[in-house]
Amino acid sequence: MPTRRQILTLAAVAAMGRTSPTRAQNRLRAVATFSILGDLAKNVSGERADVAALVGPDGDVHVYTPTPADGKTVAAAKLVFVNGLGLEGWIDRLIAASGSKAPVVVASRGIIPRKMADERDANRLVSDPHAWQSVADAEIYVANISDGLIAADPSGKEIYRANTAAYLSKLDALDDEIKVAIATIPANRRKIITTHNAFGYFGDAYGLEFIAPEGLSTEAEPSARDVAKIIAQIRAQKIPAVFLENISDPRLMQQIAAETGARIGGTLYSDSLSPLSGPAATYIAMMRHNAREFQRALTF
Repeated sequence: MPTRRQILTLAAVAAMGRTSPTRAQNRLRAVATFSILGDLAKNVSGERADVAALVGPDGDVHVYTPTPADGKTVAAAKLVFVNGLGLEGWIDRLIAASGSKAPVVVASRGIIPRKMADERDANRLVSDPHAWQSVADAEIYVANISDGLIAADPSGKEIYRANTAAYLSKLDALDDEIKVAIATIPANRRKIITTHNAFGYFGDAYGLEFIAPEGLSTEAEPSARDVAKIIAQIRAQKIPAVFLENISDPRLMQQIAAETGARIGGTLYSDSLSPLSGPAATYIAMMRHNAREFQRALTF
């Protein structure tokens, strides 16, 4: 028997088929703050809207400095998608400077944020903005994006609903796939050190423990003393895998691996997608890639 979501999808697709194609010049112009959010919005909007991302692939949304071109992009948009939870400290100033009166959709609305240590003050807790690292939370993003598009473009309601239902089905399958992948990792090996302070939601959702390296700055190459601290921490906490992207010297990575037995993981994508030619060009590809990297590093 078909599920309720399948019935809604079929009905919406049928309705979409009766709708004339949207001409490019009539598409809703929208802007998202960064590449991951832009990809989610594009999957919901389809051909009905043009979605531009201010911070593109491999960009850092946390420290981004908007350009004059960004101001023009925001000024021309009829809808602005933001993550919220303190991720984009620069967006309010950019919107004000652009003179835009477009509605702002906070994609994380309704998510109960986890807490994390402030990077500038470890004794202060702030909301962790990386909620998209849980697929279930990404589905909340999608629902908020869909509502925002429908409010801004009511005549496209059936198309947006059809796209939303189809994409949510893909995300459901992705969520199941990640759970299966992580389930193959022995329970006593589900601990990782990573300089990406962005995987807390992933850990909560899928049962991994992410541990910050003690005394290590993510902004500079570690010193010999830093590496010694990392090695001691890995040994003391019996951590089986390490992802330290700010260590560019392969000899240091080889030293850590040789002295601890920990596996050295590959590249992770946390706050941005990869370029189209890379392994994480879409949200789904990014989540699948990261899960496989964790599985590869932690499985015997």
